[in-house]
Amino acid sequence: MVSGPVPKEASTRRRRNKTAGARTLHPVEPGDIPTLPTRPNGGKWADLTLQWWADLWSSPMSAEYDSSDRHGLFMLADLMDQYWQAGSLQLAAEIRQQRQAFGLTPLDRRRLQWEIDRGDEAQERTRNRQSQPEAAAPDPRKDLAG
Repeated sequence: MVSGPVPKEASTRRRRNKTAGARTLHPVEPGDIPTLPTRPNGGKWADLTLQWWADLWSSPMSAEYDSSDRHGLFMLADLMDQYWQAGSLQLAAEIRQQRQAFGLTPLDRRRLQWEIDRGDEAQERTRNRQSQPEAAAPDPRKDLAG
């Protein structure tokens, strides 16, 4: 007879791998886009910076930002503006690091456990694509048989 503790029930032994903070981000209604502050040097914001700012606040991620995030986003906008006007690897590297905190790339969103809801239309396209038979390519293993 083997002695030892009584085994746990299967339901308590299984790994669930649930993601505690995972969020699905939904499209936002067009709303007020915060105004960029006046440039410190009094210059105008580059058109590409203004477009990025509008895209940012029209994205599903914008619902996750609160008023305290705006200061970091203002600094990121300034870096983006400098990059569009002068461009440099140093600025690009700093932008890459700063944008991580705001979920601005697919990899950043994955790290933050954010998923963008693509809606019913995108799910239907995926189902259709998956149900279509692949073009039958010749099986390369047949060439190996002697």
